[in-house]
Amino acid sequence: MRIDQLLARGPTRSFEFFPPRSAEEAATLAATISDLVELAPSFVSVTNRGGPAARERTFELVTQIQRAGRLTTMAHLVARGQHRDDLVELLARYRAAGVENVLVLGGDAPAGQSEAPGDFAHADDLVRLVRDVGGFAIGVAAHPAGHPDSVDLAADRDRLAAKLAAADFAITQFFFAAEEWSGLVADLASRGVDRPVLPGVMPVTSLSSIARMAQMGAPVPAPLVARLRAADERGGAAAVRAAGVEAATALSAELLARGAPGLHFYTLNRSPATREIHQALGPGS
Repeated sequence: MRIDQLLARGPTRSFEFFPPRSAEEAATLAATISDLVELAPSFVSVTNRGGPAARERTFELVTQIQRAGRLTTMAHLVARGQHRDDLVELLARYRAAGVENVLVLGGDAPAGQSEAPGDFAHADDLVRLVRDVGGFAIGVAAHPAGHPDSVDLAADRDRLAAKLAAADFAITQFFFAAEEWSGLVADLASRGVDRPVLPGVMPVTSLSSIARMAQMGAPVPAPLVARLRAADERGGAAAVRAAGVEAATALSAELLARGAPGLHFYTLNRSPATREIHQALGPGS
């Protein structure tokens, strides 16, 4: 089913996966999907790192899930370094496979290159192509704190508003304070944009993940870091994980109370933390 139609019905719950690159990762993901199917998510999405090989891995996983017939899927499309003809062909293949949803991303340049040759300068160029091809609900990425490459927050919000003018919804990078989502939505409303913006949620389940999250553009706030370190001193890794899941559950509940159109969980291809948050919130929340 199309995600814009799902959002029109009420709050959604969605999970994000990445294509496995080894037999061990494939086994972990298969178990995760089996666990999460029981939660009846509104949809699941599959990431794409860009480039022909990664693009094909995404296609294979998306269509594999789609063929199983238990989950609505969304494929990630990367603009940077891609060529129009390749993506027109890819969209045709997705449509033939019954996939109706895509998330359009700008993407990163290949390692060691500042630029990647291709036909799309920005994600909004690819959004227009997908719209012209037709038949898809289109999502775009949003950054509550602004994209790292943006000149400033106002410029980032202007570009997001332009993308959403041709898209159907947005999904945010993960963040840690409900005010960040509310501020983003209010900023878009001031620009005349009222498309649904799904907040992205990723619990901090270990101290080692704190540095990685900062590298991904969403630093863990100092009070939460202090809370996790205190938990570590009390009970080690298990206490850190419990504190991180508790914080993410509280954030999710507050987002829903503020009127968020759903929750999008970054699972890292594992199910326990997502299941715990989902169950703590309750199916009807």
